[in-house]
Amino acid sequence: MAKSLTRFICRTCGAVQTKWMGKCPDCGAWDTLEQHKTLGAGAAQDQPMGVAAPTSGSAPVALPIDAPELQQLSGLDTPDRMATGIGELDRVLGGATDSPVINTPAGPRGLVPGSAILIGGDPGIGKSTLLLQAANGLAQGRHRVLYVSSEESAHQLRLRAKRLNAIGDKNPDLFVLADTNLARIVDQTIKTQPRVLIVDSIQMIYKGDLPAAPGSVTQLRACCQELVYLAKTTGCAVLLIGHVTKEGRLAGPRLLEHMVDTVLYFEGDRYHSHRVIRAIKNRFGTTLEVGLFEMTDRGLLPVADGAGLLAAEYQPMSGSVVCPVVQGSRCLLIEIQALTATGFLGNAKRKTSGLDANRLAMLIAVLEKRGGLKLADQDIFASSVGGMKVAEPAADVAVALAIASAHYNRQLAQGVCAVGEIGLGGEIRHVQQMEQRVREAARMGFKQVICPKIKLQPPEGCELLMARNVDQAIQMLG
Repeated sequence: MAKSLTRFICRTCGAVQTKWMGKCPDCGAWDTLEQHKTLGAGAAQDQPMGVAAPTSGSAPVALPIDAPELQQLSGLDTPDRMATGIGELDRVLGGATDSPVINTPAGPRGLVPGSAILIGGDPGIGKSTLLLQAANGLAQGRHRVLYVSSEESAHQLRLRAKRLNAIGDKNPDLFVLADTNLARIVDQTIKTQPRVLIVDSIQMIYKGDLPAAPGSVTQLRACCQELVYLAKTTGCAVLLIGHVTKEGRLAGPRLLEHMVDTVLYFEGDRYHSHRVIRAIKNRFGTTLEVGLFEMTDRGLLPVADGAGLLAAEYQPMSGSVVCPVVQGSRCLLIEIQALTATGFLGNAKRKTSGLDANRLAMLIAVLEKRGGLKLADQDIFASSVGGMKVAEPAADVAVALAIASAHYNRQLAQGVCAVGEIGLGGEIRHVQQMEQRVREAARMGFKQVICPKIKLQPPEGCELLMARNVDQAIQMLG
């Protein structure tokens, strides 16, 4: 009889330990080691990769396993990407682009055959809606799609598909399977031979031979490993939906992020209509791109002009400054807001939303030392409007002006935005892609741009207000 081996896996970092400990020695997290039993040699657990273990009432499913052959890299064909029909999703997945910001040749974007993609987000944010619309677009492009629903029945999925106008009668290449057993899912995938397999969600899928509940570290590791191998052996693109835990971790343990090719995060406030999708890991494209959506009663609508979404409600007021921020291959005009309030000396609050807290602390120190502001007893709150995360230094001037504007209760004039990096000496430095930032600001109706001293011919009707240091920029407040 095969002997079972007991291991303990950290649900935070995925490290494997031989004995239980209160603190993970790899990541330092407390009480995160979970017991994981593996079967010895000859047992079903040690089957070759690609063989789904038998469960009650089902036989093992064997994937096509051939011995790998030596191949010349230059002689291999480049697989064609599959467009999902959703431009913002294809943008984040990667591929060539014809954007004026990044000078790369135009070309196809979308799913790479044989890739494994993990899409995470809070419950109710719209992950299932996004992938159902993507499945509809892929099926309309004559790509066979198998949508595996582990949380809804097939009839419930049809109700949602009807609302989104993605009914199977109009898309004969869109198939649905409501099941949670991995062996049966792999069996149907081999029979159907889809180009794209969507699993909603990975937490509910289980292998019957594992003594663990669905969603546990053991089940997640085994099921994800089998599905990734399925993608590599059959050339079928696999999309996995994973929920984010209370700690903000994708699908529980972070080990899933290391097993897949691409990790996408779907972000936003479920009580607002704006949604943002960004890549955290992408083996086939950049991680700088973001996709913008608006949630409506007809599903998610892509927002091609992000500036119209993020700065549409902007009105000049104290503590509010617009900054042209480059995200991947697009330039977005993002409103930066700040608020100062009387606090307690030595215990002042510094809170951010969508901005880097460490960079905010540096800018506050520069404003006090170089700008003459007295902020030691002021609670300071800063945020980026629209759910966008701004991390590039080009927003330094906008953040500093927003804090100074709120502190002095003064505002910038109508049609003025700001861009530039601030050094520790208070100087305003040049940033990349200034020409594209100024051109986009002018296109959105801004007449003046506060920026560092540069040699640039602005578009007609736009003026550059050059400032050498943060003190000169503050003086431009009305």
